[in-house]
Amino acid sequence: MATSDYYEVFDTRFVRLFNGNGHVDKLFTGCRWAEGPVYFPAGRYLVWSDIPNDRMLRYDETDGSVSVFREPCGNSNGNTTDWQGRLITCEHGGRRVSRTEFDGTVTTLADKWKGKRFNSPNDVVVKSDGSIWFTDPAYGIDSDYEGNKAESEIGACHVYRIDPKSGAVEAVITDMVRPNGIAFSPDEKLLYVVDTGRTHGPQNPAHMRVFKVGDKGKLSGGKVFADCTAGLFDGFRLDTDGRIWTSAADGVHCYDPDGTLIGKVKVPEVVANVAWGGSKRNVLYICGTSSLYAVRLMVNGVKLC
Repeated sequence: MATSDYYEVFDTRFVRLFNGNGHVDKLFTGCRWAEGPVYFPAGRYLVWSDIPNDRMLRYDETDGSVSVFREPCGNSNGNTTDWQGRLITCEHGGRRVSRTEFDGTVTTLADKWKGKRFNSPNDVVVKSDGSIWFTDPAYGIDSDYEGNKAESEIGACHVYRIDPKSGAVEAVITDMVRPNGIAFSPDEKLLYVVDTGRTHGPQNPAHMRVFKVGDKGKLSGGKVFADCTAGLFDGFRLDTDGRIWTSAADGVHCYDPDGTLIGKVKVPEVVANVAWGGSKRNVLYICGTSSLYAVRLMVNGVKLC
C-alpha cells in the first residue's frame, strides 16, 4: 500500500489512474450539505445542490466564480441531464423529479406512485433510451433539515423508472432499506445502486449492489458488489473502463469492475457525490460536506447523456 497527501493505493491497478503531482483542489466552501453535482459542457459550468440551504450553486470553470443557480430549489439533491441537455433534478422538498426546460421553467416529471407521494427523490440517472431511473429514500421527510418532515405515504423506499414514452412510473427495486446513489455501467448492461440503510440501524446495509439490465428495463440479480469500508457510500459515477468512483467518509473510493477496492482519492470531509467534468471528462468534481473539490485524473468519465 502506498500513500500520499492526496491518494491511497491498495492495488497497483490504481497507480496509472492518477498523476502523483496532481492536487485535490478546494474550489468553494460554505455549504451545509453539498450534493448532486452535474456538469454542462457547452457552458463549461457545474451545478450542484446545497440541500439544507435550499439552493443550487453554479461553478464557472472558465474563471472559477461561484454564483447561485436557483434559490429556493425544493431542497434539491441529485441532478443529471437528459439526452437533450436539460437539467433533471431530485427534489426533497418538492418530493418530485423535475426537469428544467431551456426557457428556465420547471416541469414535474413524476411526484407519485400509485397515487401516493414519493418520500424524497434522492439520486437520478438517464438511460440512453430516455428512461429516467431514480432512488427514493426518506431522508427529506425524516426531519426538516433536508426537506419537510412528514410521514411516508408509500411506507417503503424503492427505486423507480420513468418510461420515456408514456411517463408511467414503475418500481423496479423494492427490497432496499434506503436506496441512494445510482448509475449504469458504460454499456448499460449493469445497474449499480447504493443502500445506505445503516443510517437507520446498525443491522442495515452499507453497501452497493449490482443488477443485470434486461429488455424494457427489467432487472435481475442484485448481489452485493461492495461493502463500504469507511462510513457510507452515497453518490458515484463510472469511468469509461467501468471502474466505480464512489463517495465515502474519507474521500472517493475507486473500485475495479471485479469489485476490488484499488485506491482512494483523499478528501478532508465526508464526500456525498461526484461528477465528471472538463472538456475531456477527466476532471472529477467532488461534493464534500461543506465544499466543492476537483481533481484531474488520468481516466475519462462516462458521458451521462
